[in-house]
Amino acid sequence: MTLLKVDALTVTFDVPQPGDWPWTKPRTLYAVSDMSFELAAGQTLGVVGESGSGKSTLARAVIGTVPARAGKVLWQGKDLLALSPRERRTHRKDVQMIFQDPLAALNPRMTVGEIIAEPLMTHFPNTPRSEGRDRVRALMDRVGLLPNLINRYPHEFSGGQCQRIGIARALILRPKLVICDEPVSALDVSVQAQVINLLRELQREMDLALIFIAHDLSVVNHISDRIMVMYLGRMMEQAAADTLIQSPHHPYSQALIASVPIPDPTIERTRHRQALQGELPSPLNPPSGCVFRTRCPIAGPDCATARPPQTLIGPGHQVTCIKAAPVAQTVA
Repeated sequence: MTLLKVDALTVTFDVPQPGDWPWTKPRTLYAVSDMSFELAAGQTLGVVGESGSGKSTLARAVIGTVPARAGKVLWQGKDLLALSPRERRTHRKDVQMIFQDPLAALNPRMTVGEIIAEPLMTHFPNTPRSEGRDRVRALMDRVGLLPNLINRYPHEFSGGQCQRIGIARALILRPKLVICDEPVSALDVSVQAQVINLLRELQREMDLALIFIAHDLSVVNHISDRIMVMYLGRMMEQAAADTLIQSPHHPYSQALIASVPIPDPTIERTRHRQALQGELPSPLNPPSGCVFRTRCPIAGPDCATARPPQTLIGPGHQVTCIKAAPVAQTVA
C-alpha cells in the first residue's frame, strides 16, 4: 500500500540581493524542483547528493516545516498541502523526523525521559504520567539505552547515545513514516553501523516506512529499497537500490558510486576513478538546460538548450538525461 506520494513538488525561497532597494523584487531560489516519488509501508527510500542538492529541504517540505510553491504531498491519498494547519496536525503524529546533529536536536534543559515523552504529551495530553513513563522506559530499552538513565540530561551521553534518544523520541507515537535527515553523518563509523542496524530492526518490527538522507552512497545502499539521486534541487536518477548501484545511467550517479572506496587495498590502488570537475553551481543562477551539464563529462551543445525530461528506461528506473540512455518512455 502506498503511504506517501509526492507529485511535482516544488519549493522556492525569495532571496533579496545585497544593496537592493526595499521595493526591488527579490530573486527566486528553486531549492526543490518538480520532485516526484512514491513510498510504501515498510520500504526505505534513500536520498543522496552533495550538500546544496535540496535533500533536507525536500524532507522539510514533506513534513510541513517549509511551505511548498507547487505540487502535491499525498498521505494515504489525502493532499497534506491542501489542508489547514489544524487539519494537518491530526496527521503529524504519523510522520516523525530524526535530525542530523543528535546533541543539538535535544533540549539540554530537559531530562531524557521528558524529551522522549514530549511528543506523547503534546498529541495525547490525557495520557497518565505512569503510562507515559512506562512507555518511555520500554522504548529506551528497545533502542539500547538503560532505562535507569531516564533522569539524565543529554550532555551526559555520547553522540551515538543521543541519536538513540532521538530515535526513541521519533518512535514514541508509533508513526508510519520516519524521515532520517543524515542521522549518522556526525557519528563514528562503528557507531554508524550500530544506528543503521537498529533502524532496520525497528523498521521490520513496526513496519515503518523510511526516507533516509545521506551523502554516503554506501550507507544509503545498505538500508534502502530504492535510491533517488538529487542535484541542485532536481532528481537525476531513481531506481531500485541494486539496479542503481550495479547499473547507474546518469553521469552524476556514476561519479557518486565511483567515489565510494572499496575495502580491498589491491583493487582500490588499481581502480580508475573519474572525479567530478568543478563546483556545485549557485542555485540562484543554475545552468540553462540540464543543471548538471557544467560538470558532466558527456555534455553536448543540446544539453544547454532545453531541460531534459524524466525518462523511464526500465521498471521503476527513471533518469533525467538525454544522453545517458536511449529514450524509452517520457514520464514527466
